[in-house]
Amino acid sequence: MSEAVSVYEAAGGEETFRKLVDRFYAGVAGDPLLRPLYPEDPTMFAAAGEHLRLFLIQYWGGPGWYSQRRGHPRLRMRHLPFSIGRRERDAWMGHMRAAIAGVELDSGVRDAFIEYFEMASTAMMNRDEPPF
Repeated sequence: MSEAVSVYEAAGGEETFRKLVDRFYAGVAGDPLLRPLYPEDPTMFAAAGEHLRLFLIQYWGGPGWYSQRRGHPRLRMRHLPFSIGRRERDAWMGHMRAAIAGVELDSGVRDAFIEYFEMASTAMMNRDEPPF
């Protein structure tokens, strides 16, 4: 009988998550809609990427470094200060989809990532918009 493998391991471990987040943040850095939602200071911008990387590693079954450093994720609470509507969510997902496409992943891992990010990015929306 084989041991269950975490998504973290199936994805390729820490290096895969580093590549994914680096590609994602490279896209965000040049996005006129999203960039203002992130810290202006380059050091703080890099720290935001590190937080995402650590969160994803922990979420997908890797070491619990995120919680050790930052406590409970509290994703909704941490994102409430930012005005996130459909346009921001869709732009964020566009960069995440591109990052996922740029990293070599098994199709099952890729599908799990996309499903999770679709759900999580929608859950972070905190601004009502007209339905047109």
